[in-house]
Amino acid sequence: MKLAFIRNLEGTETLAKTLYGDDGKVLLKAGNRITRDYINSFKTHGLYFVYIEDENLEDVTEDTFLSELKEESLTSVPRMFDSFTSGNIREIEHSLFLINDLVDYIAELTFINTNLYEVKSFDNYTYIHSVDTAIMSAYLGAHMGFSRKSLKELTTSAMLHDIGKTKIAPQIINKNGALSNEEFEEMKKHPIYGADILSPCSLLSENIVLGVLHHHEKIDGTGYPFGLSSSAINMYARIITVADVFTAVSANRSYRNRFNPNEAYELILSSAGTSFDCPVVERFKECFSIYPLGCCVRLSNEIEGYVVRQNKGFADRPVVRVIYDPYSKKTIQPFEINLVKYPNIVIDCIVEN
Repeated sequence: MKLAFIRNLEGTETLAKTLYGDDGKVLLKAGNRITRDYINSFKTHGLYFVYIEDENLEDVTEDTFLSELKEESLTSVPRMFDSFTSGNIREIEHSLFLINDLVDYIAELTFINTNLYEVKSFDNYTYIHSVDTAIMSAYLGAHMGFSRKSLKELTTSAMLHDIGKTKIAPQIINKNGALSNEEFEEMKKHPIYGADILSPCSLLSENIVLGVLHHHEKIDGTGYPFGLSSSAINMYARIITVADVFTAVSANRSYRNRFNPNEAYELILSSAGTSFDCPVVERFKECFSIYPLGCCVRLSNEIEGYVVRQNKGFADRPVVRVIYDPYSKKTIQPFEINLVKYPNIVIDCIVEN
């Protein structure tokens, strides 16, 4: 399969991955032909990308089980937020069971493909961001040697890290453009609001609450709300803040375009020791990839190809399969370029194919 922009679809492609709307309902199941009517529907729902079948990339596979867990989590996050704000213990317990399933699976993974070009729309950004941050935090925690109990606490804290925003006025949360000083000061209170919501719940540990409370603190003491530094910042929060920033800048918003993969990756690496904890960033560098399988990229030598394998520890240097001439666009005998072996070649950009 490969990623394709909605605007470039011709109405003859086959959908490779089921699409869901903001309400969790199926828009179109995998295996169906994408007609012009479907394309118009995708645009109406604010979607920008879809996975389509490509016979030349038949061995490129996605982690469908993780995708299903993510989709299930996504439909449950609104109820999860509601259950904590209302104090509904039964619903809270159900939410925690869902997180357990997610953690149990992620903890066994030896490799994960962080997809910066996952299908997203503006309306469900908060919930998608919560789920993405939780998945990334869980994976980082697993590779840092966390126990299963600590992983579940970390993932719960990450899933709930922005719950305090439910107490912020919608006109501030959804504002197109820069916040005023007064609005930003109010926004900076959301970690405190989040901790206030979660603290009364006896099912949550102190570390879960502190992860939420501290997730905007920075290692150099310039964060908020308390200006904490170094070891004074909860360990869960030190992981969550990396995942939070990475997933935030990797998403389109109504007021700005997403960072490209290299920009997002370099932002995390360059902020080690200032915004982020160095050991967390080092583990992030070791275990994440930034170009999803099936993604079409253009290399610095002007050759275009599709990402077919990842090189562990080299997030921006995958294996790229070339299947057509970049100038004539005619199919050629496929060959692969392992970017680890060619340090003089880099990825210039994602190709909108």
